[in-house]
Amino acid sequence: MAVGILLVGGFGTRLMPLTKNSPKPMLTVAGLPVTEHQLAMAKRAGITTIVLATSYLSEVFTPYFGDGSRWGMKIMYAVETKPLGTGGAIRNAAKLLPTDQSVVVFNGDVLSSHNLSQQIKEHELNKADVTLHLTAVDDARPYGCVPTDSDGRVTAFLEKMENPITNTINAGCYVFKPSVIETIPLDEVISVERQVFPELVANHGKVFGFIDDSYWLDIGTPKALLKGSIDLVTGAADASALTPDLVHTRTGDSLIMKGAHVDPGAVIDKGSCISHGAVIADGAHISGSIIEAGASIGRDCAIVDSFVAAGAIIENSAQISAAFVTNSEIISIPQ
Repeated sequence: MAVGILLVGGFGTRLMPLTKNSPKPMLTVAGLPVTEHQLAMAKRAGITTIVLATSYLSEVFTPYFGDGSRWGMKIMYAVETKPLGTGGAIRNAAKLLPTDQSVVVFNGDVLSSHNLSQQIKEHELNKADVTLHLTAVDDARPYGCVPTDSDGRVTAFLEKMENPITNTINAGCYVFKPSVIETIPLDEVISVERQVFPELVANHGKVFGFIDDSYWLDIGTPKALLKGSIDLVTGAADASALTPDLVHTRTGDSLIMKGAHVDPGAVIDKGSCISHGAVIADGAHISGSIIEAGASIGRDCAIVDSFVAAGAIIENSAQISAAFVTNSEIISIPQ
């Protein structure tokens, strides 16, 4: 059995303006917060005890997720009073977890459908210090790359380069031996990617790569977040968090959550999602967009490639494209 840590403490700078009033992991994709989709992935792999490592707007998480019992999980919270980097955040959160079980660390910026159960299994069979999920991309230059040898051991952590020696990159999900986490200094700013992992490799630690090319997406920008939501709605990404008790209608082109009201004369398409409590009036066309809980879209509106925040009211006949919309502002989303 493994336990988990979900890193949800970042400021979400790349996701501005969506994160002005909400931490990025609580932004809606396919009708639910990003974090809820990640918790479903953890539970699917047998993880039922998890710590949310929070910082920015940390008070938003507890009212929604509580103790986790609603999902059949035990959820705890580790709040950083100052940013500690990925390593410092993991060390801080691990204080709440048992020291005799593998620790799976999830990155709050990532949607992944990879085989986490197999990653954990291989980690334990190899008696590894750390096992990283690696995925192949067409162009590794924006990410840096992580080469492995014929046994699957990681041989280096390479910075971004013009001619990468491999197209496998760090996909942001790690399985740790607990004793490795205990070597990270408490209350210090530490990066596992820039310090802990390279040092382990340099010191001949057992760092393995688990290569799985299933669906994977860095959702760190507004455009990517919209894509992630569409992929969940259309079935390109695993959407097991969308249980029947939550969903009113799901087609290959749209998702309407229970408690939403969509007029029969409205058109919802291109992977759009309509969250609980939202109201879509007659003649409205919602295309490739996210409509958060309680938002109201007037008659004959066209909302295209946009993110409408919770509770926002869109007047009749509004024409909105590639924008973030609240009750007080409409801000263009960088394309």
